[in-house]
Amino acid sequence: MAGHGHADHGGDKRIALLISILALFLAISETGAKSAQTEAISRNVEAANLWAFFQSRTVRQTTVRTAAEEAELARLAATDEAVRGAIERQQRAWRDSAQRWESEPETGEGRRELMNRARAAEHHRDVSMAAYHHYEYASAAFQVAIVMASSSIVTGVPALAVAGGVVGLVGVALTGIGYFAPEAVHF
Repeated sequence: MAGHGHADHGGDKRIALLISILALFLAISETGAKSAQTEAISRNVEAANLWAFFQSRTVRQTTVRTAAEEAELARLAATDEAVRGAIERQQRAWRDSAQRWESEPETGEGRRELMNRARAAEHHRDVSMAAYHHYEYASAAFQVAIVMASSSIVTGVPALAVAGGVVGLVGVALTGIGYFAPEAVHF
C-alpha cells in the first residue's frame, strides 16, 4: 500500500500533553475559586452578624443612657432621700452598663471590639473575593488555551498550540496571583 507511511504523531502527543496539563491547572484554579468564594461568603456572614451585634449593643446603650437621663428628672423631683438614693444607684448601674458595652476587651463584645472584628471579617472577605476573581480569570484563560491547543490538532496549525501555551501561562500567573497576592492586581 503505497502512500500509507507511518505518520509522525509526536506533535499531536505533545499537544495532547499540553491539553492535559492545561486541564490540570484548570481543575486547580476552579478548586481555588470555589474555596475562595466559600470563604468570602462565610466572612460576609460573619461581618453581617458582628455588625448586627454592634447595632444591638448601640440600641441597648442608647436605651439605658436615655433611661438614666429620664431618671434624672425623677431623682430631682423626689423628696424622699431613700427614693433619691435608689434612683442614683439605678442611674449609676445604667451608666456603668452603657460604658461597659462601649468596650469589653475581656469578652470582645464591646462596641469597639465588635467594630474591629467586623472590619477584620470584611477585610478577609475582600481578600477572598479578590482571589476568587483571579482564579475565575485563570480558569477562563485555561479554557481558552485548551480550545486553542485542541484546534491546532484539528487544523494542523502549530501556532495555535503555541498561542494556547502562552494563554495557559497567563492562567498560571493569574492562579499564582490569586493564591499568593490576591490584592496585588485589580481588574
